Amino acid sequence: MVKLAYILAASHSGSTLLSILLGSHPQIATIGEMKLSRKAMGDLASYRCSCGEFIRQCRFWHKVKECMVDRGFEFDLAYAGTDYSAFESRYARRLLGPLYRGKFLENFRDFALGLSPTWVKQFPEIHRRNAALVSTVLEITKAETIVDSSKNALRLKYLLRNPELDVTVIHLIRDGRAVALTYMDPAEFADAQNPSMRGGGMGGDRENERLSMAQAAYQWRRCNEEAENILCCLDRSRWIEVRYEQICTDPDATLKRIWLFLDVNSSLAVKDFRSIEQHVVGNGMRLDTTSEIRLDERWREVLSERDLRIFHDVAGEMNRQYGYE
Repeated sequence: MVKLAYILAASHSGSTLLSILLGSHPQIATIGEMKLSRKAMGDLASYRCSCGEFIRQCRFWHKVKECMVDRGFEFDLAYAGTDYSAFESRYARRLLGPLYRGKFLENFRDFALGLSPTWVKQFPEIHRRNAALVSTVLEITKAETIVDSSKNALRLKYLLRNPELDVTVIHLIRDGRAVALTYMDPAEFADAQNPSMRGGGMGGDRENERLSMAQAAYQWRRCNEEAENILCCLDRSRWIEVRYEQICTDPDATLKRIWLFLDVNSSLAVKDFRSIEQHVVGNGMRLDTTSEIRLDERWREVLSERDLRIFHDVAGEMNRQYGYE
C-alpha cells in the first residue's frame, strides 16, 4: 500500500497553500487536486501548471503520461479517469451529486449505485487509476507520501476503500466568514494575486461563479457538515485537525505537527517552499511568486453588517463551534 494524505476541507480554506507547503518536503509529493477535474481546469490549452508552463507543455506531466502508459493506463488530462464523480451515466452522476450524508444515506447511495452497470464496471478502474497515479508521482519525485488536496468527503470515502492506498486525513478548517467572501468574489479573494494569472492562468473575473452570502454561508456549512459526517466514522489515529489561521500565523510549529502525524523527518524540511519546483493543479495561489505566508482576513473590512447577519443566521452556530467568535 502507498501512503496518501488527504486534505478534507471546504473550498478556499487554504488547501492549495497547505499542499504546496507539504510538497516542499523531500519525503512528500503533491500535484494538488488529484481528481484532476476537467471542469475545474477548463481550457487545458491555456491552463498553467504551478511551474509556470502551460500544462500541456509541462515536462513533468509528459513524464506522468509516459509512466502511466508503462503501468498499462492511457492517460490524458482531458480525461484522467481519477474522478469518482465523472461518469457518462446520468443516473450515476445524479447519485454522486449530493455531498456525503452519513452512514445510513451512504449505504443507500452505495446500493443505488450498485444498480448501475456503468458504475459497477468503471468503479474498479477508477480505483486502479488513482493508485497508479499515486505510484507514478511518487516514483518520479522519489517521495514516500503523496498529498491530495481534492477536499470533498465523497472522494475521500472511495479513496478509503481503495485497497492499494493507505489513507490518512488532514481536516483543514478556516473561519467561515473568510471562506464565504471567497465564494462571493472568487477572482478577487480566492485566486492569484496577478489578475492575468487568474482562472488557471487565463485571467478573467469569474463572474459566473459568484454566490450570494446566503448561498456562500450554506455551502461552507454543508462542506464542514459532510467532513464531520465522515470523520466520525474514521479512527481518531487516522486524522488530524489543522486551522488555516495556524498555518499562516505559526507555519513552522503547525507543519512540524503535521510532519509528526505523517511520520516524516521534520529536519529535512525546506525553509523557502517556493524554491522547490512543484507541479500543482488547483487554486490560483499556486501561480503566485511570493514566499510570504500571510493571514488573509479581508472579510473584516469587506463584509457588511447585513452580510454578517446573514452568515450568522445560516452558519453562525457551526462557526462558533469551531471557535470563531
